[in-house]
Amino acid sequence: MKRYRGELVTLVLLLLVAAAVAWWWDQGHLDDPSTATATATASAGASAPSGGVAAKDAALALLAKLPRAAQSHWDSYTRESFGDPLWTDDTDAPGGHNGCDTRDDVLRRDLTGARLSTGNPCVVLSGVLRDPYTGKTLPYDRSRASEIEIDHVVAVAAAWRAGAWSWPFDRRRAFANDVDNLLAADKTANQDKRSQTPDHWKPARREAWCDYARRYVTAKSRYALSVTPPEAATLDEMLTTC
Repeated sequence: MKRYRGELVTLVLLLLVAAAVAWWWDQGHLDDPSTATATATASAGASAPSGGVAAKDAALALLAKLPRAAQSHWDSYTRESFGDPLWTDDTDAPGGHNGCDTRDDVLRRDLTGARLSTGNPCVVLSGVLRDPYTGKTLPYDRSRASEIEIDHVVAVAAAWRAGAWSWPFDRRRAFANDVDNLLAADKTANQDKRSQTPDHWKPARREAWCDYARRYVTAKSRYALSVTPPEAATLDEMLTTC
């Protein structure tokens, strides 16, 4: 009887040690960017990303599952790491392989009254943008300097710091040309944003927060990128406006 009791105590102790080790592993690696990135990359696999922007409830569920980690590899980023030139149709990202330049894909989608070239219907000659970030009405004419730029909702530099530093080139190029992560936007607002995450920059128009956060979370989830705790908290707040 004593022998069985001793074996039972030993088994309980082993289970407690195993649970403690598992807890330590989770806690100790929570803010380790390399561990979070490796886990995210493994779960992402090599499959082509599917299209579409998550609705509010789906975005909240995706946000809860994103790995939390500090940003890293700040000094090693170069824009050329995502392609030079940046825009290409030769990717498996949403919008890819349709015969049109990514920039023109976004302009055709976001401009109203878009006038297309008769020689190449991919090319947008003119149109009008209701800027999502400021609410400004901005005219576009391909033959003149424009106040319209194409913004990466999750900036390529921010993606780099959240795990893209570890990706193969083709995945970075796909990310840079994923139309679900792109918006035609006011040049000044886009340049003011730079590569900041939502805890440091949000659209001036509160009405834009919902769509912005949905796109942001969709991109981070689609490409298995990490978020910082303040970034996640801000995105959660922005999604409550939907």
